[in-house]
Amino acid sequence: VLSPTAGFNLVSLFCLNGESTRSAVKQPRCGGTRRPPCGCSRPGGARRGRYGPHSQSSDSPHLVQVRERIRINGQPISKELFSKYFWLVYNRLEETKQDPGHASMPAYFRFLTIMAFHVFLQEKVDLAVVEVGIGGAYDCTNIIRAPVVCGVSSLGIDHVSILGDTMEKIAWQKGGIFKPGVPAFTVAQPERPLEVLRDRAQERECPLYLCPELDDFEGGHRALELGLAGAHQRSNAALALQLARAWLQRRGCRALGELKEVSPGTELAGRPVPLAPTFRPTDAMIQGLRDTEWLGRTQVLPRGPVTWYLDGAHTTSSIQACVRWFRQAALTQDKPHDGSEVRVLLFNATGDRDMAALLKLLLPCHFDYAVFCPNFTQVPVASNADQQNFNVTLENALTRCLENQQTWTRLLEEKGGQDPWLPAPLRAGGLLQPAPARGTLLLVPPAPRPLNSPALVFPCLAQALRWVAQGRDPRLAAPAATGAHPHPAASSGAVLLREAAAVRVLVTGSLHLVGGVLRLLDPALSQ
Repeated sequence: VLSPTAGFNLVSLFCLNGESTRSAVKQPRCGGTRRPPCGCSRPGGARRGRYGPHSQSSDSPHLVQVRERIRINGQPISKELFSKYFWLVYNRLEETKQDPGHASMPAYFRFLTIMAFHVFLQEKVDLAVVEVGIGGAYDCTNIIRAPVVCGVSSLGIDHVSILGDTMEKIAWQKGGIFKPGVPAFTVAQPERPLEVLRDRAQERECPLYLCPELDDFEGGHRALELGLAGAHQRSNAALALQLARAWLQRRGCRALGELKEVSPGTELAGRPVPLAPTFRPTDAMIQGLRDTEWLGRTQVLPRGPVTWYLDGAHTTSSIQACVRWFRQAALTQDKPHDGSEVRVLLFNATGDRDMAALLKLLLPCHFDYAVFCPNFTQVPVASNADQQNFNVTLENALTRCLENQQTWTRLLEEKGGQDPWLPAPLRAGGLLQPAPARGTLLLVPPAPRPLNSPALVFPCLAQALRWVAQGRDPRLAAPAATGAHPHPAASSGAVLLREAAAVRVLVTGSLHLVGGVLRLLDPALSQ
């Protein structure tokens, strides 16, 4: 078990996937349902160097390379360091097996967590930021007895088979990171989940505070500029500031005021949780918020006429935030003079998520085409070990994509008031056989009449991106002249994509999908 006396200070951050806390700092421990784009991200000044700490972070999942999960001073550890510590930990674990015939290695995430803690100690970091994997109470990262501070970002419904199917159940899991006497912060939550967090904090004798709005930190001064787009990032930034202040206070800094514990009988002005005091952010904090960057979260990649909008949202709340961001971002782009703009959705999601609910939220974006494909960059799948999921076969992944295609078509027809048609049951197995005449993969579900839905399925990301870009993105090859996609909308869509003055592509639904797209659009990330 690690504690501040083990050689470094640790901040716990519990954050949920997608829209939450990554920005000004890398100084706490974090949980929530949306990954913290403001507390565990790649911030600038406030996060490293300004106050002298040698900092390390552990977060998940990775986008392109597994080394991203363990960072020192904002940078993934080198291949040499990763290999060194991987084999050191692996061999140590092998030596400790009591029964070599039956004992097994820790699972993937648990092994990497053990390895991250080992790296923290061996590299003698001053500060470790650890992000929870799933939940909190029973997560393998939750072995720290006395972190410096804990944070819980915006809660959302995700991983229901493990955490529960209500916000209250999920809040109970998140509150499992609270520790006796260790300050904890959260952001505005629905009433009942916030009460659950309060009760968990009281059970564990943990002082819990509610973060003020970011506006309250600005006072009469100029507005704080955030490096991460999206209105939801403001609450994440407010959480990041409080976590940073708590850590600085632990280091003896009193210039930002002192956080005092609220006695149990104090009147809370109708709030279930006391409001943390505001303070004037330092110049380093302001720069940290402004310089924060996090690949795959509200990221825009302009490539000539094609603009890629990347956001790894995969819960209902994070998809809603993604839609607001995308619509605003697309509006601020220069409009083509002739009005010829094509909007494309590239979507995939995994796990036990409600795909229909997620896709329905994307309808207001008015996409001209929806493209569905697995998270695999290439077929065959063995092109990149870091992005393989050995728990999912290609056939299963394609079946999910075909179901998403059918769902999207039904949603469009219901929206347009048409009579929905239901194709025959989908089978992905037969779709994996190349058509001899065309040499490509047939990905059209059997249907009783010709398809006219603007939804396409591709077997891998490389083929999907080449069809969308049509040779207009310099990083992507043009689609092959032979072996054209057999869907009727593919050929007409290819013409429109080649001739449009602007093509806007939203990639969302899965961080693994976004990571695969980034690997193809920016090969340097794989180096």
